[in-house]
Amino acid sequence: MSKLADYDGPILEIDKLSISFFTRLREIPAVMDFSVKVQPGEAVGLVGESGCGKSTVALGVMQDLGKNGRIVGGTIKFKGRDLSEMSAEELRDIRGNEIAMIYQEPMASLNPAMKIGKQLMEVPMIHEGVSADEARKRALEVVTDVRLPDPERILNAFPHQLSGGQQQRIVIAMALMSKPALLILDEPTTALDVTVEAAVVELVKDLGKKYGTSMLFISHNLGLVLETCDRICVMYSGEAVERGSITDVFDEMQHPYTQALFRSIPLPGADKNARPLVAIPGNFPLPHERPPGCNFGPRCDYFEAGRCDAQDIPMFDVPANDRHATRCLRFQEIDWNAPLEIGESKEKAAVGDVVLRMDKLKKYYEVAANALFGGGDKKVVKANEELSFEARESETLAIVGESGCGKSTFAKVLMGLETATEGQILLDNRNIESLPIESRDAKTVGEVQMVFQNPFDTLNPSMSVGRQIMRALEIFGVGKNDSERRQRMLELLDLVKLPRAFAERMPRQLSGGQKQRVGIARAFAGDARIVVADEPVSALDVSVQAAVTDLLMEIQREHKTTLLFISHDLSIVRYLSDRVMVMYLGHVVELGTTEQVFSPPYHPYTEALLSAVPIADTHVEKTHIVLEGDIPSAMNPPPGCPFQTRCRWKSKVPGGLCEKEVPPMVTMAEGHQVKCHLSSQEFADMEPVIKIAAE
Repeated sequence: MSKLADYDGPILEIDKLSISFFTRLREIPAVMDFSVKVQPGEAVGLVGESGCGKSTVALGVMQDLGKNGRIVGGTIKFKGRDLSEMSAEELRDIRGNEIAMIYQEPMASLNPAMKIGKQLMEVPMIHEGVSADEARKRALEVVTDVRLPDPERILNAFPHQLSGGQQQRIVIAMALMSKPALLILDEPTTALDVTVEAAVVELVKDLGKKYGTSMLFISHNLGLVLETCDRICVMYSGEAVERGSITDVFDEMQHPYTQALFRSIPLPGADKNARPLVAIPGNFPLPHERPPGCNFGPRCDYFEAGRCDAQDIPMFDVPANDRHATRCLRFQEIDWNAPLEIGESKEKAAVGDVVLRMDKLKKYYEVAANALFGGGDKKVVKANEELSFEARESETLAIVGESGCGKSTFAKVLMGLETATEGQILLDNRNIESLPIESRDAKTVGEVQMVFQNPFDTLNPSMSVGRQIMRALEIFGVGKNDSERRQRMLELLDLVKLPRAFAERMPRQLSGGQKQRVGIARAFAGDARIVVADEPVSALDVSVQAAVTDLLMEIQREHKTTLLFISHDLSIVRYLSDRVMVMYLGHVVELGTTEQVFSPPYHPYTEALLSAVPIADTHVEKTHIVLEGDIPSAMNPPPGCPFQTRCRWKSKVPGGLCEKEVPPMVTMAEGHQVKCHLSSQEFADMEPVIKIAAE
């Protein structure tokens, strides 16, 4: 098949596409009347919440809908040819050669029993029949292109010997091996740390330019799409609701759903008390229960009965903009520039006394140096090094850092799932660092509770929601009998804003956001005073995130709870927290109020973290800092400052001090500490990373 050179129309043209899945009972429409074009060298972002049909569109393009999925209308053309009219052989030739796809979970695309080099070499050998030597040469070139250190070593490694970020880069390298004309990326960075994500996104952009590849980038993260794409298509419940260039859609949105999405994400300047986020009311419709007329109608602020629900709504062109279209009947009647109705502003509860104090806490693990076969020397993993901080009543302390920095270890020690190696944890002046959970009394267990990242793993699938909450009440010794506990359980459902009828439901009947609310209700069953929220919204959609964070804040206001919020998402941290603690490789590298941590002077690592966060706002200018290399292993930390292997400021410190000595904690201002060797002059010269450009 000929490559790109002899074709100059759109690389991908999807026209009025409809895809359904067929079950024994019914046909379930997953995608309806969906159209999008991708021009040569263009990157188009496909955005929407989970279940809106983004991945189904991608699988339709790959002609890989399984035995139940079928295209029931419309066409998908690749370089002008209808994919559904191609033979199996032609499709096989195109897939992986001219159209490549990168999935969310890199390990799903790699063979665990085969060396990386061999997996990469297979692509050109199978598709282009090149020799093994030529294929190896090309593999070496792409591994260098995706900026992996020591390419020779990587080619000889097995997938499990690489970190998540490295695995994802190998998958990108594999997709680029045959220089495809179209690259489909399905949430390629969801499982990665924010600094690694920034590097991967940068890489995808550069490679797109280098190879002239067109891209379809599927994501639920509007900030990422802003940074990587030229155009955007917003999907809701199986339909495209708005399409256009990035600037048109971000600055002149013409669909109520796009507007509602932007209101539910924390952009710089949002404030949890003065300007709370506005969650989208109601729930996403299930595919077989879609409303008549406009799918977004039941949740829309501008809905007009008898009009919006009277007919199927087509896409309308927005006059005067570049290929900008919207699926809204009223788009020309709505005043899109009207000031936002501000959610009611809340009074913040006054911060009270210190409830929790940690003093020089250390947690070390001993592991066999040869973990596979045991035996041999022992190695020490220093998961936490001298953590010291305090948390007060009604305060939200955010703990930020990449995976492997020791955030979750510290939470486990606090919960009593692990005991400390050294140092102390004081809960109301009682030492609990060496009390494992089985030795703690019900009151202590009830006072320190946790809300986990993945609500699916923490509920018992065979027990109703009400039963699970009552079981927690029983363990915490709340209520004298079942009827008292039942009453308290219903009150807890009210607290997390779930209908009381949900008490009878099973977890499988709940959406992700509803399950997370049950997790929160259970955490508050024992009148928790400290709640450790470990990435509690990272598995949820944007609009649900806003509702769940708002709920946590409201409960905190009522119950004066101390919230320890573990997260790598700095936008949400900036919005939620009163104070922030930044961790890197077991060390606290910066600690201060949110205001102090988010404005210069920064610890060099905090600076890089801030620069890496994608922000969905065209008026924001960011200093661009991409960290080189991966996070060192806690089994083998670098000498001196833990961050020195990736720090861009290291050359400013004389005498190689960063490589020899762990820096001291320097107090910058009242309550603001930074662990760094930089001089006060260097700190004074630091520029802000995030600037909001004047309109």
